[in-house]
Amino acid sequence: MSTEAPYTQNVEEIAQRKAKKFSLWLGIIGMFMMFAALSSGFIVYTQGGIDKGIKTLLPDAFIYSTTLIVISSMTMHLAYRAAKKMEFRKQIRFLIATIILGIGFFFFQIEAWNTLTSRGIYFINTNASQSFIYIFTGLHLAHILAGLLVLLRALIGKLKNIPQINNAFRMELAAIFWHFLDVLWIYIYVFLLLNQ
Repeated sequence: MSTEAPYTQNVEEIAQRKAKKFSLWLGIIGMFMMFAALSSGFIVYTQGGIDKGIKTLLPDAFIYSTTLIVISSMTMHLAYRAAKKMEFRKQIRFLIATIILGIGFFFFQIEAWNTLTSRGIYFINTNASQSFIYIFTGLHLAHILAGLLVLLRALIGKLKNIPQINNAFRMELAAIFWHFLDVLWIYIYVFLLLNQ
């Protein structure tokens, strides 16, 4: 009986990891569908008349935030690779860099909103196309906050020296989610850019 206990525990852990990974992918599919629905809503609304477009240039802060999130995706990849190779100092350094870049992204998004409000473009607006800018970027920013929490959890886990198998799994989930947020932002930015 005692010889079977570790094997049973490992099977349970493997099942839990598979379930967590599956849940993450379900969440990503759900988020993708939500943004696809918003994109469709935006397109339908703007087809209603020539007065219903964005009618403004996107703030330059969006370019800067795009640069930061692309770089952060690279540092996240390097952190994940370092974790797999058990180069823990590199993992910690690249994770911290990713978190700092994510915070920078957050602040540039706020700066973009400040630029929009200085132009008289507010969330509550008679032109819903302009409101959509806040909806797209605001929902993405909420996911960035969630992503930052995932990164912090991975960092704290490593600093607490959790077992390598758990560390590598946390890093894998964090990398998948963070790369998705990167791709999602590029989609949002290009979509808004093409419709400005």
